[in-house]
Amino acid sequence: MSRSLRLILGDQLTRSLSSLSDLGEDDVVLMVEVGDETSYVRHHPQKIALILSAMRHFAEELRGRGVTVDYVTLDDPDNTHSFGGELARAVKRHDPARIIVTEPGEWRVWEMMGDWESDLDLPVEIRTDDRFYCSREAFAELVAAGKTTRMEYFYREMRRRTGLLMEGDGPAGGDWNFDAENRKALPKGLELPHRMRFRPDETTQEVLELVAARFDNHFGDLEGFGWAVTRDEALRALRHFIKDCLPTFGDYQDAMKAGEDFLFHGVLSPYLNLGLLTAAEVCEKAQQAWQDGDVPLNAAEGFIRQILGWREFVRGIYWTEMPGYEDSNFLNAKRDLPEMYWGAGTRMRCMEDCIGTTRRNAYAHHIQRLMVTGNFALLAGVAPRQIEKWYLEVYADAFEWVELPNVHGMVMHADGGRLGSKPYAASGSYINRMSDYCGACSYDLKQKTGEDACPFNYLYWNFLIENEEALGDNRRMGLMFANLRKKDKAERDRITGSAKAFLDGGEWP
Repeated sequence: MSRSLRLILGDQLTRSLSSLSDLGEDDVVLMVEVGDETSYVRHHPQKIALILSAMRHFAEELRGRGVTVDYVTLDDPDNTHSFGGELARAVKRHDPARIIVTEPGEWRVWEMMGDWESDLDLPVEIRTDDRFYCSREAFAELVAAGKTTRMEYFYREMRRRTGLLMEGDGPAGGDWNFDAENRKALPKGLELPHRMRFRPDETTQEVLELVAARFDNHFGDLEGFGWAVTRDEALRALRHFIKDCLPTFGDYQDAMKAGEDFLFHGVLSPYLNLGLLTAAEVCEKAQQAWQDGDVPLNAAEGFIRQILGWREFVRGIYWTEMPGYEDSNFLNAKRDLPEMYWGAGTRMRCMEDCIGTTRRNAYAHHIQRLMVTGNFALLAGVAPRQIEKWYLEVYADAFEWVELPNVHGMVMHADGGRLGSKPYAASGSYINRMSDYCGACSYDLKQKTGEDACPFNYLYWNFLIENEEALGDNRRMGLMFANLRKKDKAERDRITGSAKAFLDGGEWP
């Protein structure tokens, strides 16, 4: 008997997956919907529905290609609701000679895989996930070579290795990045693209009914579900972004507008992280659009950097620093996450809008996550594990390998600078510059302290006061602390008093 049992995880929905590369006629592909994965955190209902529907569609696609697929649904009465339990049942059904898997994205599943060979008394072959530009082994080599101390160094190395946006030995256009061109606020009257959404088919509708029945007490709306759930739909979403959004994405990628959930952003990360799209094809299509003259260089570069730079870098950091990466708390942040993150309401218009789009869509774009909900958690000193758990729960694209480094390192600076050289702390003036939130907010941006002042104003200065010992020598924060040190004791007392009043009472639960 030479039959192989090949387990495909819910974020491995890729035709070219390494564990599917040499399928034999007698081989069986196993796909399982297990309760452990839907409940280890309280995922947004749209996130659960997206993953389950995409899995079911992928299974049907494989069957259409003549592959034998053993699929266990979440409501199967015999479901053990664990990977190990379902593998054991499948081994009894199919009597395979070996099990083949592609390495998982998350450390907790990697640890599970280490036990399967002994638990099942079968050889388990774990193959490299080659859907990334930089393998775990290659990243470790770059770490040893000192090329991962900052994302920018890693990004330049990856540009050289892949040839993306390169002209000979140098970067296209003469610069490695065009951040300076990508920080424009939306001008009034700018026409925004109509974003492509997908009507649920019969399979998705069945999943939506299942999720509604089982997860109705999770944060997030299920109605309005419009995610792509197949490879073909994801490709349509990619073409739509390249044609209708990418040309203007660069200029306005840091902009925010009340009531506009997507603007010019790709909204492709869920499809990348599930495997419906690959990093290579997405980057290559963006580069081709620039080469064809349809997209300016600053837009193509800014988009490619998010994937080839940040996405690959945070994955490398995750696998290099785990386990234990989440245990650090450099700024000793301990406050509880406020109830407004769960929809309790707030007078802060920016927070209300960003949490609202998260509730509606299981999505918010990167500036909303970093400079509004993330910035607030940083300034307020929220315990890193609490805000990390929130991000993992509420976003459709959130898997721990990408969520944890971004939140722990980039948002909360809890790793002390491993991921980023300084915290992304900002006052209300930044939010005002990059959005239209502040004009209609009940708080006054011009006031720096007091009951009616924008909380971001005094929380920003209070953050610097609370963390002066930890961050005062940070080279990139020199101007911030120089300005802080100009404030006399009376002004500092007004700042800390306003922050304490807000955090201990006011809108804080």
